[in-house]
Amino acid sequence: MKIIVSPAKKMRAGVEFPKPEGFPVFLSRTQRLLDCLRAMEYQELKTLWGCNDGIAGLNYERLKNMDLQAMGHVSAALTSYDGIQYQYMAPQVFTEEALRYVQEHLRILSGFYGILKPLDSVVPYRLEMQAKLRTDWGRNLYEYWGDLLYRELTREDSVILDLASAEYSRCIRRYLCPEDTFITCVFGELEDGAVKEKGVYVKMARGEMVRYLAEKRAAGPQEAKEFDRLGFRWREDLSDETRYVFVR
Repeated sequence: MKIIVSPAKKMRAGVEFPKPEGFPVFLSRTQRLLDCLRAMEYQELKTLWGCNDGIAGLNYERLKNMDLQAMGHVSAALTSYDGIQYQYMAPQVFTEEALRYVQEHLRILSGFYGILKPLDSVVPYRLEMQAKLRTDWGRNLYEYWGDLLYRELTREDSVILDLASAEYSRCIRRYLCPEDTFITCVFGELEDGAVKEKGVYVKMARGEMVRYLAEKRAAGPQEAKEFDRLGFRWREDLSDETRYVFVR
């Protein structure tokens, strides 16, 4: 089983534990994107990023000084992201067994790096998958990455547990084959007979689910049904073979 998650916009550098163990598989393609971004003016980048001057200025400086292969100021991908999902995952306090589990089973999808193992070496960046970045290789990042992420993800395993946002799971979902098993986890509340997802709680639950599976060293997606954290419970009556629904 492979578990997919989204990255976070907010990143940090210099986290010492755990140590990175290698470079992302598509680093040469990331370098192409870096070259494209460096060729853009500040105002173009600010528009692309959709952010204020403070965030744009920080990331503009990062671009100018970015060295994708420098090992001195990098961190492992798993502890470089600082969003709600990663706070609830709390990888900084994973046991060695949990770290080994996520290194084997968890993959982080990224507009900049494509696909990451948790212990891949990364630098802080800002580039969402849905950013309208036109390159010589595509009109946007979905075209740029094409089916590469899907093929890398399913190279060894065709069972996928989807904990990613729609923006990122789209990179995999659009290339699925009949022999693939793709299960999306839905975390919501029942309102007027319908399951309503609420952003913050969804992110919290996704992080907790990764932690839960790592602690259990889950062998397959069926074990996700036993998830019982943050008040969520699996609802068999609302779920099917491709959609596990958890209600709070």
